[in-house]
Amino acid sequence: MRAYDVVVVGGGHAGLEAAWAASALGVRVALVTVNPERIGAMPCNPAVGGPGKSQLVAEVVALGGLMGRAADAAAIHTRVLNRSKGPAVQSLRLQTDRDLYALKAQEILAERPIEVVRGEVAALLVEGGRLQGVRTVDGRTLPARAVVVAGGTFLQGVVWYGRKARPAGRQGEPPARFLSQSLKEVGHRLLRFKTGTPPRIRADSVDFGLLEEVPPEVPPGSFTGNPGPHAARLPTWQTRTTGRTHRLILENLHLSPLYAGDIQGIGPRYCPSIEDKVVRFRDKESHLLFVEPDGLETSEVYLQGFSSSLPPELQEAMVQSLPGFERAVIQRYAYAVEYDAVDPTGLTHGLQSRFLPGLFTAGQVNGTSGYEEAAAQGLLAGLNAARFALGLPEVHLERSQGYIGVMVDDLVGRGVDEPYRMMTSRVELRLLCRADNADERLVPLAVEWGLRPKEDLERVRAKYARVEAELGRLEALRVEGVSGLQWLRRPENTYQALAERFPPPEPLSQEEREQVEIRAKYAGYIERQERLREKLKDLEAHRLPEGLDYPRVPGLSREAVEKLSRARPRTLAEAARVPGVRDSDLTALLVHLRRL
Repeated sequence: MRAYDVVVVGGGHAGLEAAWAASALGVRVALVTVNPERIGAMPCNPAVGGPGKSQLVAEVVALGGLMGRAADAAAIHTRVLNRSKGPAVQSLRLQTDRDLYALKAQEILAERPIEVVRGEVAALLVEGGRLQGVRTVDGRTLPARAVVVAGGTFLQGVVWYGRKARPAGRQGEPPARFLSQSLKEVGHRLLRFKTGTPPRIRADSVDFGLLEEVPPEVPPGSFTGNPGPHAARLPTWQTRTTGRTHRLILENLHLSPLYAGDIQGIGPRYCPSIEDKVVRFRDKESHLLFVEPDGLETSEVYLQGFSSSLPPELQEAMVQSLPGFERAVIQRYAYAVEYDAVDPTGLTHGLQSRFLPGLFTAGQVNGTSGYEEAAAQGLLAGLNAARFALGLPEVHLERSQGYIGVMVDDLVGRGVDEPYRMMTSRVELRLLCRADNADERLVPLAVEWGLRPKEDLERVRAKYARVEAELGRLEALRVEGVSGLQWLRRPENTYQALAERFPPPEPLSQEEREQVEIRAKYAGYIERQERLREKLKDLEAHRLPEGLDYPRVPGLSREAVEKLSRARPRTLAEAARVPGVRDSDLTALLVHLRRL
């Protein structure tokens, strides 16, 4: 039987990136999935990006991942959110064609010799405390040096339509029935989480004339600099809930499996169901909903903000209470899904199991929500799985290096008590870790780690050399009695106007022009964040011994002993981010380190 270096379990966004990243290092990779035709499927909203999430996608692109390529190729509507705010929080969001995205993802995956294996993984193969591969339900053995589990919502998955439940990973697909037990036997603590999805409505049953239209931006945005052929093709729309919607929900909460106590899993705070919104915000007369097409040829629209686990017959009345949906026909009903997740504090910063070397986990199985969070984890886990197979040390990103570093540090250092969503507010150095400079920050690492060719780094260095040269020219330029840089820092002035009056020796690309303007206008804020980064480095410099016996550290609170023993932080900076650790605990740790 053929042996592999890396076996990836799952063909969702985490599994895709894991297989793609591992294959970049030249190792033998197998991707195991129950249905290969569903690789790259988008079971929830077929959109990529948004606040906090587009920054993750930009970093995945910079590190050589495939999500940005697939999203750009399948885009049907693009917009930059928070455009009126600073560059740190501006976020690109692409509505994609659901089926085209999966097709493009599969085409990209086929560019490398990744073997797709049809089957359900039943167990990890462990002999003598060493990982040997996986075994499928039908008894096949797939030997491997490293395994990436990217099971999404499939581990012991149960879907709910009202108070009726059935085993499923998502609508129409069976769950992963046995792998949870194998993870528990290894030593991992499992969590029970819940998420949901809205109903899909037949497009020809919606009165779009009653909805507020949101046109796509022209020219369209993209993650790779190459917008797809349909990126400005379709609008999206908005509608709102009504008093009738709210009454229907409040009068029928006993039919909700969540409020009836049937669902034990914890749902995402930042993406609540419509019944959660109505209950938690009873003072609001209505809630904004987004009506988004599922694709160019599909007959469905997606009702974002209207996820629900209420029974189908009630969903009909709820949907028809919305303006423009009075005659709406539901093509696919909303449902909730419960699933097992791994407690991420049992992982290293490279997403490797602390209990079984060579085992990696990525995506929703680590307690996160969202395609983008999954893709970023998949890339890191796949990279490190390949490195493990090759006998190379694990690598990771620090918090100061980007959103991926922040997300992983949050997961493994703090753990999760609900599905984790990436947000710009979680990132201390968000002005330094913008989407627009992800290439400058991360392409050097991608080349060093073997994820991208050296030629890519040369192009990035040449790009930023031109940016720095232009900033130097502007510093020497005199405009209205001040330097060109000082003139450009005035809110009303733009680089375009300056370049028209005083053209640079060589024209800059649009990306380079944006970099010049950002670096000029936000120079003071950027310098302030650079100083903050240096302070954080001081805490990072105090490393904690790997086997530190926290109960023996004098002065540590009982809560800190418990939390630190579980989190196993590598540095004083990581210890400071563990919930329940106080300043007095950090002082006690620092004193103890100086005595060692």
